[in-house]
Amino acid sequence: MTKQNNSLKPARRTAGKVAVYFWLTVWALVVLFPFYWMLLTSVKSYGAYNSEYIPAFFTLSPTTENYVSAVTSVPLGRYFANTLIFTAVTTAVMLIVTIFAAFAFSRLNFRFKNALFILFLALMMIPGELVMVTNFVTITTLDMRNTFPGLILPSVASVFYIYLLKENFSQVPDNLYYAAKVDGTSDFKYLFKVMIPICRPTIITIMILKVIECWNSFVWPRLITDDANYFLVSNGIQEMRENGFGRDNIPAMMAAVVIISAPLIVLFLVFRKKIMAGVLRGGTKI
Repeated sequence: MTKQNNSLKPARRTAGKVAVYFWLTVWALVVLFPFYWMLLTSVKSYGAYNSEYIPAFFTLSPTTENYVSAVTSVPLGRYFANTLIFTAVTTAVMLIVTIFAAFAFSRLNFRFKNALFILFLALMMIPGELVMVTNFVTITTLDMRNTFPGLILPSVASVFYIYLLKENFSQVPDNLYYAAKVDGTSDFKYLFKVMIPICRPTIITIMILKVIECWNSFVWPRLITDDANYFLVSNGIQEMRENGFGRDNIPAMMAAVVIISAPLIVLFLVFRKKIMAGVLRGGTKI
C-alpha cells in the first residue's frame, strides 16, 4: 500500500503543476489580450476597421498610416519632452524627500516622532479629490498655473512611499548604525554609504512606480494647464481626439496609445527583476 502511494505522488505533483501552469496561461492571456487588441487595432486602416461587423482577431493588410496620423496631427514630440521633464524632475525631487523623511523616521530620535508619524500616516485617509482641490487653490494663488513648477510641486511627496521606505530602513540592524556612530560616521554618510546601498531594490521600485505614476498623470495636468505648450502625453490623447484626427478614428487613437505606452512597457521589462526584488524585500527581514 505504501509503495502504491509513493508511486502516485509524482503523478499528483505533475497533475498539480499542469493545473497551475494551465491557469497561469489562461490568466496571462486574459491580461495580455487588451494589449494585443490595442496593437492589432492600431495597424488596421480606418476603412477596414469601420467595415468590420464582427471584430476580426487578425489582419492580413497591416498599415502604419495610423502612427503617422498620431505623430503629425498634434505636436506629440513636444508632449513627450514635457512629460520627460515632468517625470524626471518630479521623480528626482520625490526620491530626495522620501529618502530623507524615511531616514528621519526610522533612525533619528526626536520628540513626538511616533505621534508625528501617525499623523503623517493619517494623511492617507484624506480623499485625493480634496487634496487636489487644495493644491489647485494653492497653485492658482501663487500664480503658477501653466508652469512646470505648478505641475511638479504637488507630486514631490508621497506618504505611501515614505512609509514603504521607512519600514525597509527600519529592518536594517541597529548594530550597524551604532557601530558607525562609534567610528565617527555622520548620519549623512551612514545614509549614503550603508542604508541606501542595502535598500537599493526598494528605492528602485519606488522610483519606477513614481515614473509610471507621472507618465500616466492625467487629472492634475489637465486641471492646472490649458496651454498646449505644457501638455503631457496623457493630455495629448485628449488633444488628438478634439483637434487632431477626430473622435471616430479609433485605429489612430490606438496607435497614439501604443506610442505613449511603449516607454512604460520597456521600462517594466528592463527593471522587472528589480521591481520584484523591491516588493519581496519589503516583506522579509534583512
